Amino acid sequence: MMIALKAATPQLPRTTAVADHVVAVDETDSTNALAVQMIGDGSLTLPDHQDGELAVAVVAADRQTAGRGRNGHKWVSQPGRCSTMSYAVRIPRAIATDESANGWLQMIAGLVTLDALNGMIEEYGAAPNQPDCSLELKWPNDVFCHGLKLGGLLSELVIPPSSGTGTDADVDDDVVIVFGVGLNLALGACRLPTPQSTSLQLHVSGLPSFGEMRDAVAERQVEGFRERLVKFIADPKGQAESLREEVKAVCWARGRQVEAHFTDGTTLTGEAIGLNEDASLILRTQDGTDHTVRTADVGVL
Repeated sequence: MMIALKAATPQLPRTTAVADHVVAVDETDSTNALAVQMIGDGSLTLPDHQDGELAVAVVAADRQTAGRGRNGHKWVSQPGRCSTMSYAVRIPRAIATDESANGWLQMIAGLVTLDALNGMIEEYGAAPNQPDCSLELKWPNDVFCHGLKLGGLLSELVIPPSSGTGTDADVDDDVVIVFGVGLNLALGACRLPTPQSTSLQLHVSGLPSFGEMRDAVAERQVEGFRERLVKFIADPKGQAESLREEVKAVCWARGRQVEAHFTDGTTLTGEAIGLNEDASLILRTQDGTDHTVRTADVGVL
């Protein structure tokens, strides 16, 4: 019989030292929902974006009772085993709403997450169990290892109270993007929620305790969001090309036969050959036609 795990308030000393604001609770329905609520009621505020500077706030919980993924999917996590964090950043509205650029925000979140996980592994002298245990991104929002889901990301745009109601006078105001990041760090094989999921400890030996891992990864994510988003805000087009090359090296779907499932129930099957300039996926069907996929769940065949 599986023993139920008790939630406890996350202890995040390293994250607190680098973040502008940290909210930690033992349990909530969703860290993204809590962050959105606190931004909306003014209890979580972030300074206006300034050139070269970016504030990052963190909302963390040990247990989520209604964790969410993209397209209405549920995110199942377990206390003391899974990291559930949301990172709130304030960026220019013009970038957040520009469809030619805002797709890269999700890609940046994925790269920040990979950097944080790999950096933590290196810091503690841990090592993969097999040479091919590399972490990859499954477009557009999953962290994969050996073709299995280790983590998921969900981004949401929030209009802070001070930004008004969207009139011409405030089109250049900042908005807040909340990046929810769920990671299976210390789940044993018997606790995995689905056969398609996995956990970091199943692929890497010599890891520290779950609490240390969670804090070390979150610290790096705060710093990573700050560094990468400052660069992106300063030069979206230039950074997009650089990010496109970077994602190519860690894109799990690239070169595979995949099936895209759209929200209207339709599907499209083909080879994922890369990303467009706006971060959308290029899917080449059997007849040689390239299709652009912007919003879909993508699974390998």
